[in-house]
Amino acid sequence: MAEQNTQADNAPSFNMQRVYLKDLSLEMPNAPSIFLEQEAPAVEVSINIGGQALAETVFESTVTVTVTTRIKDKVLYLVEATQAAIFEMVNIPAEQIDPLMGIVCPTMLYPYLRSNVADAITRTSLPPLHLAEVNFQALFEQRIAQAAQEAESAPADSGLILPPGVTRQ
Repeated sequence: MAEQNTQADNAPSFNMQRVYLKDLSLEMPNAPSIFLEQEAPAVEVSINIGGQALAETVFESTVTVTVTTRIKDKVLYLVEATQAAIFEMVNIPAEQIDPLMGIVCPTMLYPYLRSNVADAITRTSLPPLHLAEVNFQALFEQRIAQAAQEAESAPADSGLILPPGVTRQ
């Protein structure tokens, strides 16, 4: 019985404790004159992820999107939104924290962010913008590869700090 309790106490646990909209900004600097334009808008989307430890087993993960929509050289709207969540990670090996924070957490947050951005844009009386799906695993692998490449090109005594799991060759 005591052995079962010890195994249960050491079992890995990953839970989303709370999800929240951390920041939302919507600007329409050229309204109402921009509504008279007949041309289709050009859309630029930038996505960033972040995270921080709040306590030994508690982490905040964020996904931030910036959407800039222009007609010719005028901004139709600019939306910046940050979706966040608090995750509890107990008995998770250290080498698995970065993939969880860089892949799993953003993947869980992104649908909330997409919905909030579409809702904000709909409130402008414009058609909603539905953000495309994002492969956070591919983005994570690109960041690791980029960090490894930068480490290889940096002088040996540069003092560059590498992400966990990346080693200098």
